[in-house]
Amino acid sequence: AKNYGATEKYLLSFLSKKYRTSDMPLNQINYSFVLNFENYLRNCKPLMKSQPLGNNGIMKHLERFKKMTTIACKLDCIKQNPFAFFNSKFTSYDRQYLTIEELSLVEELELTDFGLKRVRDCFIFACYTGLSYIDLKRLKPGQIVVGIDGGEWIYTKREKSKTAVKIPLLSKAKEILCKYTNDGYGKNNDLLLPVYSNQKCNSYLKKIIAKCGIDKHISFHAARHTFATTVTLANGVPLETVSKLLGHRRLSTTQIYARVMEKKISEDIAVLKTKLESSSRKDNLLETRTA
Repeated sequence: AKNYGATEKYLLSFLSKKYRTSDMPLNQINYSFVLNFENYLRNCKPLMKSQPLGNNGIMKHLERFKKMTTIACKLDCIKQNPFAFFNSKFTSYDRQYLTIEELSLVEELELTDFGLKRVRDCFIFACYTGLSYIDLKRLKPGQIVVGIDGGEWIYTKREKSKTAVKIPLLSKAKEILCKYTNDGYGKNNDLLLPVYSNQKCNSYLKKIIAKCGIDKHISFHAARHTFATTVTLANGVPLETVSKLLGHRRLSTTQIYARVMEKKISEDIAVLKTKLESSSRKDNLLETRTA
């Protein structure tokens, strides 16, 4: 909801500077208006200096505006949707994640600062469960249950999509839970882990990553990418299973994480070489016997 507020502020500022007004009839919102608004977003000052407007951010503002004009069109407030001929052009980019070596560096890093230790623990827990920041922040003891295999599982519902998720607890995640098992957090002391604000987590995580000598822009959300790529897919977990663990509704969403790493390529080719060599030896042996 807060993002729509930001889009509205940009739109009001655009109306004021371009049209010298604070409001405009819906029937005057046309394709030209949309193009002018896009051009304004590409050249205006951002609402916050710390959050400059990149191409994808601009496309998100236009998408929110498009949702409003679509509603207006459906309700016959306007005859034609001004976005009918507008194509959103998002810039694709590789999602940052930690390799197994980098993940080990973060796990083994000696820390003395109390806050950094907590953030590191929560981040590592997310790396081995795939939970998003908000789902981790709201994790409660009642969501740790005995699963179908008799082991501990996380049963939760994703805040973003309301999709039910069931995640078996890996040993690294269990160790962190045990570390905080006797402490309560949050207003009602009913939360499992001491998760700080997202801004504070990212600030502390930046320091941790720098101490490890890792030259990557790693945010807390990178833990989810690390789980999908390094912890599961790279270790042979099928894409369909990873999709269920992440709580994705469509397999195509999970395929974004299915990057093929050099290590995995090397391992797969090594298996292929072994099979080919074995097949070649059998053929040679068969030819010798026939002769």
